[in-house]
Amino acid sequence: MANNGRVEPYIINKNMGQPMASYAHELPQQNADGAPVVPPTEEQKYMFDTHGWLLIPEVLSAAEIEEMRAWCLKLHFEPASLPMHERTPLAGPTQRLVDHPVVVGMLNEFTANPTLSSQECYGFSLGGCGLWYRTAPSRRNEGKKESRTFGPHNGNGLFRLPGDVHFYNAFPGKSFCPHLRVVWELNPVKYKQGGTMLITGSHKAVYTAPDEVQDPDSDIWATYQCPPGSVLFFAEATTHSAHPWTNEDNDRIAIAHLFNQVDGGWAPELKPDPELLSTMPPMRQTLFRSRYTAGNVVGADFKRLF
Repeated sequence: MANNGRVEPYIINKNMGQPMASYAHELPQQNADGAPVVPPTEEQKYMFDTHGWLLIPEVLSAAEIEEMRAWCLKLHFEPASLPMHERTPLAGPTQRLVDHPVVVGMLNEFTANPTLSSQECYGFSLGGCGLWYRTAPSRRNEGKKESRTFGPHNGNGLFRLPGDVHFYNAFPGKSFCPHLRVVWELNPVKYKQGGTMLITGSHKAVYTAPDEVQDPDSDIWATYQCPPGSVLFFAEATTHSAHPWTNEDNDRIAIAHLFNQVDGGWAPELKPDPELLSTMPPMRQTLFRSRYTAGNVVGADFKRLF
C-alpha cells in the first residue's frame, strides 16, 4: 500500500487476511514527559534491521549526562543514603531514559503492537532495568573481581519457536523485534576495551555459528566506541557478549533496559516498588502493565484495528 511515495507493509490481524488499517496514528507521538517522539531515520531502520544493532552517538546533553552520572555514582556507592524504593535506575533522573523520545521512536518501529498502543499507552513493556558499573583491573579495590566475562549467546532469531521471544521477524517493509536491548553509555567507551560485543547480522543467521565465536579477538565480532550520552540498541536475537572492562581512563557507567512485546515476554513482569510507580507519569506506568492482549490498552478499544 502506497503512502506519500513510501510502501506500507501488508499486515493482517485476525480478520481473515484483510490488510490491517493504517496504524501510524495509533502509536504514541509524545513520551510520558510530553516530549515529541523521535522516529528512527530510514538509514537507522535499515542499519538496525541488517546489522541487528545500532549505536546513536551523543543523544544526551552535557547537563543530562552530569546529572545522571552523579545519580548513578550515588546509587552504586551510597545506596543506603537513598530511600529503599529509590535504589534503582528507575528512580532519579535516569528514570527519564526508560522512555526517552529516541527510545520510544525505535520501539514504536520495531517492538510496539499497534493494536495495544494509543496516545496514552505504550505498545511495549519494560522487562528489565539495571546499572552496569565496570572498573578496569588497575582501578579496582583489592580483592574485587570483574563481574562480567566473555560469554557468547543467542543468534539465529528467524527460526526460534513462537514461545521463545528471542526471535526476529522480517518481511518486506517491516521488521519485528519482540526482545530489544537498550544501553545508555554515560561515560566514554573505547574500542575493544569493554563495550558490548555483537556479531553483525547474526539475528538473521540460518547456519550454525562457527568455532570462531568463542574467540573474543576474532574478526567475526563487532563492537563500538562512543562518547558519553550515546545509546546502543540491539536485538536480543543477535549473538552478543559482555567483555571485561579494560579502559584505564574511566569506569563504565551504563543504564541497560530490556524491552518486551506487551502481549508476551521471556522474563517475569517487572514490577517497580508501588511507591515509586505511583510517582511516575501515567503513561510511563503503562510500561509495567501485565502482558496480555484482550483489553490491554489505555484510552482506546483494543479491537479497533481488528
